[in-house]
Amino acid sequence: MRLLLAVEPVDFRKGIDGLVAVCRQRLNADPITGALFVFSNRRRRALKILCYDGQGYWLCQKRLSQGRFGWWPSVGQQPTLGLDVHQLQLLLWNGNPSRAQAAPLWRPIAPAA
Repeated sequence: MRLLLAVEPVDFRKGIDGLVAVCRQRLNADPITGALFVFSNRRRRALKILCYDGQGYWLCQKRLSQGRFGWWPSVGQQPTLGLDVHQLQLLLWNGNPSRAQAAPLWRPIAPAA
């Protein structure tokens, strides 16, 4: 599954339909393809995750009780940033995914001798 982080903040009054429109218009991506989209509000106190499972959309939200998410990519050339699963987990725990160190997601396994 592809995990895409929307770099620009989004108005969190938007629900599923509004975020689907953001995916299609601003991110040039179709959420029906099965990607998981991560959005932040302007103050970075909350995240929303949009996902399509083949039957309908899931919308999850996490709002911090104190403070704000410390790490977020700066607005640049690309509207999205790809994440690995362990990076998303770290982001949800208010960590810095760019500093995550993990084994490669896939590596060839040598047959036993």
